[in-house]
Amino acid sequence: MIGKGHAISGTRVSISYGWNQEKEAEVVLREHVAGDTPSEIAEEFRIIQSQNERCINNTLSFIVSPTIEDGKDLSKKELEDLAKRFLKEMNLQNNQSIAFVHRDKAHTHVHIYTNRIGFDGKTYNDSFIGKRSQIAADNVAKELGFTRVREVQKERLNELKYLREEIKNINDRVLQTRPKSIDEYISKMKALKVEVIPTINKANQLQGFRVEYKGVNLKASEVDRSTSGNRLIPTISQNQGLRRLMEAPKDLQVLNKTVQLSGNLSTKIAKEILKGTIKIIRDTGIGMGY
Repeated sequence: MIGKGHAISGTRVSISYGWNQEKEAEVVLREHVAGDTPSEIAEEFRIIQSQNERCINNTLSFIVSPTIEDGKDLSKKELEDLAKRFLKEMNLQNNQSIAFVHRDKAHTHVHIYTNRIGFDGKTYNDSFIGKRSQIAADNVAKELGFTRVREVQKERLNELKYLREEIKNINDRVLQTRPKSIDEYISKMKALKVEVIPTINKANQLQGFRVEYKGVNLKASEVDRSTSGNRLIPTISQNQGLRRLMEAPKDLQVLNKTVQLSGNLSTKIAKEILKGTIKIIRDTGIGMGY
């Protein structure tokens, strides 16, 4: 089961989407709301939200998606239980919420809209809400005996085993040419039909890479550990000089512009460099106390 979440400002418009009859929408959960239209529900949210006018993105939008097999026979009552468990995992069980099931496709999924402002006027902290939604959905899946996201990802990657091996082989061939920049690496991969897509956040920080090949889009780390950003960046950075890289670069040229590394990526690179340093010490006997 997969969970997604983010804070939004358009409460009425979003609830209208959730209540879309063309998608065979059905209300499966109401918490502290009584309205019968999106406008009425939005107005009930607004009354509570008026306690904290400074918060602009004052509604939380979630999508909880069981696998096709797990979701196909779920009753309204079971979907209500699923939504309640999810909200409890997010510590939002006491906030106003309304949830809808969409069955317009084979993949049954639940849309949940929750007031970010509590009855006490306090604003719910939405830091890392996307990641926290994933964890909450995974915990609920475990409680209900549903297929968990890791199992889904593992099955998908197993299905793509041979394609992943093709990408890795292309990556290895390109690295043997010793590209001296990320852009050179990207260009050489593209020449061999592999599109390498840097993931850059709003703060202009490089978070990693995705690759697209034969219509399949994957995280670089899903292809193989050796193709992940924390392995590629030290390898390519070392090609610029003769000495082993001793620390993560402060910034990089990517797509002809300067970007910084995200804290997470920088930490991972530091760990990879440390592993390499430890290996040298072990092989040469330096610092081993002999």
